[in-house]
Amino acid sequence: MSVTIDITGLPHERILFQPSPLAELGNALHALAEPAHHARLHAWTTATSAALRPELADRLLEADFMWRSTRSDFLLPPRPRETLAEELDDLDRMEDERFVGAALEISCSTSHYPKGLPSPLVDAWSRRRALDLAAARGPRQAAFVERMLADPTATRAWIRRLLEDCDQAFFADTWRRVRVQLAADARDKSELLRRKGLAQALTVASPALSLEEDEHGARIVADKLVHGRTEARDTALTLLPSVFGWPHLFVIYAPGWQPVIQYPVAAHEVGGTESVETVTLRLDALTHPMRMRLCRNLARGMYSTNELADAYGITAPEVSRHLAVLRKAGLLITQRRGRYVLHQLDLAVVTRLGGDFLESLLR
Repeated sequence: MSVTIDITGLPHERILFQPSPLAELGNALHALAEPAHHARLHAWTTATSAALRPELADRLLEADFMWRSTRSDFLLPPRPRETLAEELDDLDRMEDERFVGAALEISCSTSHYPKGLPSPLVDAWSRRRALDLAAARGPRQAAFVERMLADPTATRAWIRRLLEDCDQAFFADTWRRVRVQLAADARDKSELLRRKGLAQALTVASPALSLEEDEHGARIVADKLVHGRTEARDTALTLLPSVFGWPHLFVIYAPGWQPVIQYPVAAHEVGGTESVETVTLRLDALTHPMRMRLCRNLARGMYSTNELADAYGITAPEVSRHLAVLRKAGLLITQRRGRYVLHQLDLAVVTRLGGDFLESLLR
């Protein structure tokens, strides 16, 4: 079984390798919703989930059918932009019927997807199907789908605000770290395409991708446990590299959509690697029993020096000395609020030292 994209006559100039911030945000949200799919991202998902505001976490649960088990097609843009805001602007220009149809295709159905169902906004059967699928996922998502069908404009604005809030809460920093690797991967594949041809570029991008050529034309074949066909003869083809998408390989092949392939780049630990000296410094900072106890509070929220001193019955100068050690090791986030200085453990850094350690702090 496979998904086949007919590219007969498509010039190489219309085959684009380029990263997409929206696509990578969709993958990051999927990793948060299904961390068991992404063991390599354990440090990132643990730290990010722990730091999410409860209000934002609740909103993510309302909408997670768009990225939990499948990926809504609008999250894989055919024309990637430099910024998430630009890609969200492109989404705002999409017709309601098209957007809602993509958002509510949440069944992972291998029988309906290749045919392209009419939008639930204009077709009674599709509307009933969308409501039934949402109801099976619980009252929260049923209410969300009912709201989208009743007022798609307001619900689309709600989704945009949700993605923007995710960007502000955690994704902007993550994107700054991974975009360099994704851009480099896209440049490498583009250069391979130019110098050695599409077959070589596809094989290097993913062993699940290949090029078939014969007297009937040329086709890209994605080795997947589904069957589908589409064509890019008169449009274009976009290939999106992804760090957070591993091990998934996504292909958009729905009727009326430009074909898009998202492929995982080489294994990469989000957050980068630290020197042995830095790791040693951080581990040494955490060996003191009092600093371990302070970390228990600092992992849960922001505290002032006086609050910590009061909690543990020690002097403020003693707390300050312990905090200075943690700060020198790069383990603290410090913010000033008026005349108060508040401290919090940097969960992302601590998680990279060991998920078990972080979980013991948050237990």
